[in-house]
Amino acid sequence: MHPDTTTPLVSLDALRAAQGRVRPHVVRTPLVPFPLEDFWLKPESLQPTGAFKLRGAFNALLTLTPEERARGVVAHSSGNHAQAVAYAARQLGIPAVIVMPSNAPRLKLDMTRAFGAQVVVVGPASADRARKAEELARERGLSPVPPYDDPRIIAGAGTVGLEILEDLGDVGAVLVPVSGGGLISGVAAAIKQSRPDARVIGVEPEVAADARDSLRSGNLVTYPAEQVGQTLADGLRVQHLGALNWTHVQAFVDDIVTVTESELRRAARQTALRARLVTEPSGAVTIAAALYRREELGETGPLVAVLSGGNLDPDLLVELLTEGDA
Repeated sequence: MHPDTTTPLVSLDALRAAQGRVRPHVVRTPLVPFPLEDFWLKPESLQPTGAFKLRGAFNALLTLTPEERARGVVAHSSGNHAQAVAYAARQLGIPAVIVMPSNAPRLKLDMTRAFGAQVVVVGPASADRARKAEELARERGLSPVPPYDDPRIIAGAGTVGLEILEDLGDVGAVLVPVSGGGLISGVAAAIKQSRPDARVIGVEPEVAADARDSLRSGNLVTYPAEQVGQTLADGLRVQHLGALNWTHVQAFVDDIVTVTESELRRAARQTALRARLVTEPSGAVTIAAALYRREELGETGPLVAVLSGGNLDPDLLVELLTEGDA
């Protein structure tokens, strides 16, 4: 791997500053044992908005000037970042406009509106919502809050990694879902700059494996929107890593593995039945890797899977719980 050394990486100092900044506003989630030897879950589903995204949203919004707060913010997201920015903005008294895709889960659309944000719906491609958010930022003077390609977002997400190290200092490997790369960038930066011998392994759906292909080829790979749209994991339907995130992945991530749609569905069910935690499909990928792709992970020692979120429509939850393990 040959990361771009001209792009500054998020430092441990920045990660620790973010931790102090967001501490009053987010839940310090515990490590929950899964009934397998040396296997733990980090359930970010326990955040007030049901996902890790709240950490980056608060870190970004808390760095705005009073003038920027008064004008408001704009974000684009398929759901969890949308809810996080809407919630954090309401808590801090900041107007928020959120651009969401037409295929976003109804629950995530409804909750984003319930948190007080103005929601603008566009086409399903991630490029569609990014363009609309840029347009709104120019027209209204809103401050953009990117979903992943931003040092403030990376540092906020990285507080997950700092907490893992505080609770399990001898962790052998951390499994992290990969979408645009904000979560894995931050977690990997925290783990590798503190414990270089611990492994950080990303996990993606097989049909949306752009980050795996990028890491293995050494070149940033883009998948078509219609391909990544095939995964049930709606939070992982991003077509390629962000530029800053790609730099962090190259510098800090040891490997990226993939799981099938069937495996992530089974993992979501097993998590509910065996760990008594609800996970959305995007969060289930790491648990699927631990349960069904363990040989690909190598000898890890104590293993932590980041359960990135638990926001899913009730009908899908019932479907996942009743379809069995076949």
